[in-house]
Amino acid sequence: MRIAVTGASGFVGGAVCRALMSEGVTAFAHGRRPAIAPAHLGGAVYRSWDLTHGPVQDAPDVDAVVHCAGSVTDWGPAADLFAANLTGTRNALASFPGARFVHVSTASVYDPFRPSVMAAEDEAPVSRYMNAYGASKAAAERAVLRAARDAIILRPHAVYGPGDTTLLPRVLSAVRGPLLPAAGTGRQRISLTSIGNLVRACVLAATGPVTSGVFNIADSSPVTIDDAFREILRERGIRARPVYIPAAVARPLAAVTEGVFLLAGRPEPPRLTRYAIGHLAVERTLDITAAREVLGYDPHATTFAGAAGW
Repeated sequence: MRIAVTGASGFVGGAVCRALMSEGVTAFAHGRRPAIAPAHLGGAVYRSWDLTHGPVQDAPDVDAVVHCAGSVTDWGPAADLFAANLTGTRNALASFPGARFVHVSTASVYDPFRPSVMAAEDEAPVSRYMNAYGASKAAAERAVLRAARDAIILRPHAVYGPGDTTLLPRVLSAVRGPLLPAAGTGRQRISLTSIGNLVRACVLAATGPVTSGVFNIADSSPVTIDDAFREILRERGIRARPVYIPAAVARPLAAVTEGVFLLAGRPEPPRLTRYAIGHLAVERTLDITAAREVLGYDPHATTFAGAAGW
């Protein structure tokens, strides 16, 4: 079997390439970086390609595509986010017509203005989003469903694990001396997705008998955010404890901070954003019944064991 992987120079795409190659699948790796270490790709042949510039020339003939490329930040100009997430997806679709298209989306396509309580796949996309990240990912999903007959959409939430460049660094950067300030109560439940579980879902979607559908992807069961924070801090050997600011207080503070950053033209995101509050301060849990029953997805539980080495 021959499978193309976009975003292969990144966290998820690289892990997908390594898994495919380890299972004897021929993977064709594509990423924006000029070059990437072969070990990151499990030995897959690499080709530099910026999806925002157009379809890849002389694309290989493949059976399936695992589309991992896209923005990994919720902060930035709307035009840049739509270019990465919508235009890039359209160009990936155009590059591999007829191939099964596995689109790695996000749980950010669910309604950000209310809690997601064991959300089912038919609850998204919605008509309102807090920022261009959610809106662009929802638009990309719609583009995939319109363009590809054989399309599988995967919706993970808060992906973590070895190589994580987003979730774990964001949590650790918030530590202030003996405290980890966070929004909410600490008791809110959240579905997290380990990189191992997400990669397994991608392999099942690309190589299994199921050729279409939308599936939530998460660890075997939700956890409370306080338990997750405390395990991260313990595994990293950080002597700090979480302290919680009510979401009703944190949201206006985040709005002011975002305004200051925008006026200053700062490219990096604030440590506290309304988007982050919306995903960590209220329940964000996913129903993964469809993935279990249709894809044969059998995830392991949330764990940060070994996070000291990530």
